[in-house]
Amino acid sequence: MSHSTPATANGNDSKKFKGDRSPCSPSRVLHIRKIPNDVTEGDIISLGVPFGKVTNLLILKSKSQAFLEMASEEAAITMMNYYTPVTPQLRSQPVYIQYSNHRELKTDNLPNHSRAQAALQAVNTVQSGGLALTGGESLLLTAGQSPVLRIIVDNLFYPVTLEVLHQIFSKFGTVLKIITFTKNNQFQALLQYADPMNAHHAKVALDGQNIYNACCTLRIESSKLASLNVKYNNDKSRDFTRLDLPTGDGQPSLDATMAAAFGAPGIISSPYAGAAAFAPTIGFPQAGLSVSGIPGALGPLALTTSALTGRMSIPGMTAIPGHSVLLVSNLNPDVILPHCLFILFGVYGDVHRVKILFNKKENALVQMADATQAQLAMSHLNGQRLHGRVLRITLSKHQSVQLPREGHEDQGLTKDYTNSPLHRFKKPGSKNFQNIFPPSATLHLSNIPPSVSDDDLKRLFASTGCSVKAFKFFQKSFQQAPYQGQDYNDRKDRKMALIQLGTVEEAITALIDLHNHDLGDNHHLRVSFSKSMI
Repeated sequence: MSHSTPATANGNDSKKFKGDRSPCSPSRVLHIRKIPNDVTEGDIISLGVPFGKVTNLLILKSKSQAFLEMASEEAAITMMNYYTPVTPQLRSQPVYIQYSNHRELKTDNLPNHSRAQAALQAVNTVQSGGLALTGGESLLLTAGQSPVLRIIVDNLFYPVTLEVLHQIFSKFGTVLKIITFTKNNQFQALLQYADPMNAHHAKVALDGQNIYNACCTLRIESSKLASLNVKYNNDKSRDFTRLDLPTGDGQPSLDATMAAAFGAPGIISSPYAGAAAFAPTIGFPQAGLSVSGIPGALGPLALTTSALTGRMSIPGMTAIPGHSVLLVSNLNPDVILPHCLFILFGVYGDVHRVKILFNKKENALVQMADATQAQLAMSHLNGQRLHGRVLRITLSKHQSVQLPREGHEDQGLTKDYTNSPLHRFKKPGSKNFQNIFPPSATLHLSNIPPSVSDDDLKRLFASTGCSVKAFKFFQKSFQQAPYQGQDYNDRKDRKMALIQLGTVEEAITALIDLHNHDLGDNHHLRVSFSKSMI
């Protein structure tokens, strides 16, 4: 079959898409369907270049199809693994790739052979010489330049996920692997491109840019590592060319070799479980970045916060309903109640419904108001301890939490909080949106009546089993005080305080038990996590 012409071969390849035949076995020839009419040889070649040398090409525009031959079957398999979960695009249109029936392309006698070969030769010259054309100027990359970037995110006001990084950096080339971790209390990542030139372009364009408006600043430098060794596919590390990797719950993302390459020990933070394949909820604009000469650059990275709603307003973002439901596992079934999860997750968004699973009471579903709030809650609460257990949180496949049918009693395991007066984020423009912090041992207290003393509050928190380490009332000037749960226009004659407890787990338990606690004088205590210590 390998000696038949690709024009004839094309008939065999295209027919199978009309039925339900199983995909072909691996081949170094790839069959691409539904290509745009204005596609060029360079466009087709660009799909394969990140994964290895492209050795031949055939475009059949009348059939909206093309064939791409890689130098090795291994390169073709890597390419297919990468594009299986991610639909590739040519000229902003989706195309579809699978293995061809054919083992090689024979195009010597076809009309466009010389044109295709010229395009291949041009690409191979750039690849072997390390010459990248940027803005009309030749840029010679240094020999042995690494395709790996080290990324530090400063001023981490909103959580930055692996998916967000992938979406940003994919604008500059094919991202093969990402590992995220925390070092020196800074969120960092290692990101490997298929091509060192992509890494160079991304570094030039993105270093110093903000992911969100005035925060989450990218600091980027070239890594000394030649490649990344990713052992697990989860929400902390990902190899986009290997779909077969385990999630490796609780295992370190970096192996010892890469940890040593970074120098000091203690840089590894254990990844959370699950969430291996949830789609990014954030779409970035495609307009040109204000950095000249960078091909394929994404648009302005400074994303706005809507003054009207207080929620992040991100161009192109679509809140997929299914992404607003979280699956919470490893709960303590002896003490957990829907109300506990409503209060805790309510720190990061408005909880609409909670369902503790009837047959597996260590698991629960929590439905947030939107996808952004679900992502915030998952980022901050995954891995935290509650009632002696480490919480595991992923996005659920469910679109919403179903209420029990009328007449069916579920022992109070499902609760609807859609219209709860305790929602922290229902007021448009609320300052609460700007005061979302990770769980900490120090809690911020507000809405305290003048009649309640520091000793009263210490005794109250001690009654929940917490050890009170320190306590401090704020001064009467509230202008600079960070707090949550009360808007500025409602602070007259209200007192605020910080209370430091023994552990973060104690603080989480105390927040659940005492938020909205009646202090008398028509004052209900408001509790949130503090960004500062006493």
